[in-house]
Formats: sequence, C-alpha cells, structure tokens
Amino acid sequence: MFTSILLPIDLSDEATWSKALPAAVKLAQYEGATLHIATVVPDFGMSVVGSYFPEGFEEKAMHEVGERLTGFVNQHVPDGIEVHPHVLHGRVYDQIIEAANRVGADVIVMGSHRPELKDYLLGPNAARVVRHATQSVFVVRGE
Repeated sequence: MFTSILLPIDLSDEATWSKALPAAVKLAQYEGATLHIATVVPDFGMSVVGSYFPEGFEEKAMHEVGERLTGFVNQHVPDGIEVHPHVLHGRVYDQIIEAANRVGADVIVMGSHRPELKDYLLGPNAARVVRHATQSVFVVRGE
C-alpha cells in the first residue's frame, strides 16, 4: 500500500518526532517502504532580514543541519530500513508538500502538538499540510 513515507521533523523540537518517528518506522517496516526524513531550514522571508546575517550564513546553516540530520537518522532509525535524509529550505509547509511530491511519497507522517488558541487563528504547519497535500497525511498527536 505504501512504498515511500515522508517524515518531516524539527531537530530542535523533540515533540515533532518523539511519537511520529516510531509510527513512521513501524509503518516502513510493515510495508517494506522507503523512509524519507526531512527537516526544513526556514528562509529569512524578507531580503532585508537576510542583510543582517553574514555572507554564506544560509549555506553554512544548511550544511550544519545536514550533519545533525544524518546523525539523527543514524541514531534513531533501525537497521534494515531504507532511509534518506533531506534538508529543505524555505517555508515549512510548502517545503514538506514539495518534498512529498518530489520523493513520490504515498503518505506523510508528522507530529503535531495539541492546538492552542493561536493555532486556530494562524494555522499550524500540520494543518496546512493536511489541507494542501495530495498524499494521505497521518498526524500523530504529541503531548
């Protein structure tokens, strides 16, 4: 049923993966699917914001996040699962949807926190992915 699974995570927020990762791993093992684990480095949004950072900051950040993600995958994904880490750059929900399409994901597994009032007004990334992704989205609630 599933041959390719995308698990977007935030390396700096364990709640985004502490429950979603085990679910994605079990699904990948059961289905014999490839697991794609992605993290997104947000862009500056406005060019004026970027002007406050030193030259090459984004490239350096992407490289460092790539090393951290590779270490995360090596530490948390059991042997026997084909896994590919991806470091993305841009608006979080847009990058998740684009990555799912690019890797041919059948399902996106992602963690989500319990909604707060601000989430109903702004909309969390998980809600935007659910609304706009063409793939099935399995949202795993955290604490």
